[in-house]
Amino acid sequence: MSALGVLLLLGIVKKNAILQIDYTNQLRREGFELKDAIVTANHVRLRPILMTTFSIIAGLIPTAIGIGAGAAQRSAIAVTIIGGQTLCLLLTLLVTPVAYSLFSGLENFSFFARARQASQPSNQA
Repeated sequence: MSALGVLLLLGIVKKNAILQIDYTNQLRREGFELKDAIVTANHVRLRPILMTTFSIIAGLIPTAIGIGAGAAQRSAIAVTIIGGQTLCLLLTLLVTPVAYSLFSGLENFSFFARARQASQPSNQA
């Protein structure tokens, strides 16, 4: 049952990271510098990420401490999700921006620059 909780966590973390990176890319297209775009995107996305995390944790606390028939199975998945969601909060807020800043430096290497140019439509008429 805990594996089901891990799948749930993967979906939530993926969604948070994609939205965070997408907003950072949007800010960079609008002319923000890399560091300013990362800080602004994290500031804007902080509230939705915290709201998602706290609502999941608050909703699962009764299940995690529940008693009765079958409580052991339900408690295992609830504790897995609570612990994983707490860890994922830190990963989303810390690792995603750092990884984005590291990988953004790679766009100047020749392989990545050629791949980016090949994916952009040509303006030749």
